[in-house]
Amino acid sequence: MKKVNSCLMITLTAILLIPLSILLADEIKDSINDALQKYDQGDYSGAAGMLDYAAQLIRQKKAEQLKAFLPKAPDGWTSNDAATMAMEVAMFGGGSSAERQYTKDTSSVSVKIMTDSPYLPTMMMMMTNPAMAASDGGKLTKIKNQQAIIKYIAEVQSGDINIVVANRYLVTVSGTQVSLDILKSFAEDIDYTKLT
Repeated sequence: MKKVNSCLMITLTAILLIPLSILLADEIKDSINDALQKYDQGDYSGAAGMLDYAAQLIRQKKAEQLKAFLPKAPDGWTSNDAATMAMEVAMFGGGSSAERQYTKDTSSVSVKIMTDSPYLPTMMMMMTNPAMAASDGGKLTKIKNQQAIIKYIAEVQSGDINIVVANRYLVTVSGTQVSLDILKSFAEDIDYTKLT
């Protein structure tokens, strides 16, 4: 009986010493390894499919990380759970995003952070060309040292703010039935230093 208990203790100790990362296989690495095996076997379509799958998983992981940068609801406001999206390269140009909706009475605000967005080059062109931004009804400004384009219609109390961060992220704050100051306050609640 002592021998059985000793063997059991040795086995349990050995299992506990195995890193958790080995016990819980990383689906992304597994997909990449599967792609390599398929490539070595000459199954190029299968290899490409597995790499596309791994890339999509990576975009999903990036989208989940973006949620941490969305601001919390200010006093008097309520917010829903943040939603994430990882877009397919073939269909939507790729990219990852996280978005949260905020409401207070009849007012609503949405904050969205995108990375690898197909819209980013267009927004960057507008940032460097004030005439282009103005022709679309926008006004160039800076928010927390970040270049921003504000489009706001006071008569209907709605608009949006677009901010390009480190040439990699596009932050969009849009709202209806809100003042421009409220829109700006949501944009200012994002930690751009940590985001970069």
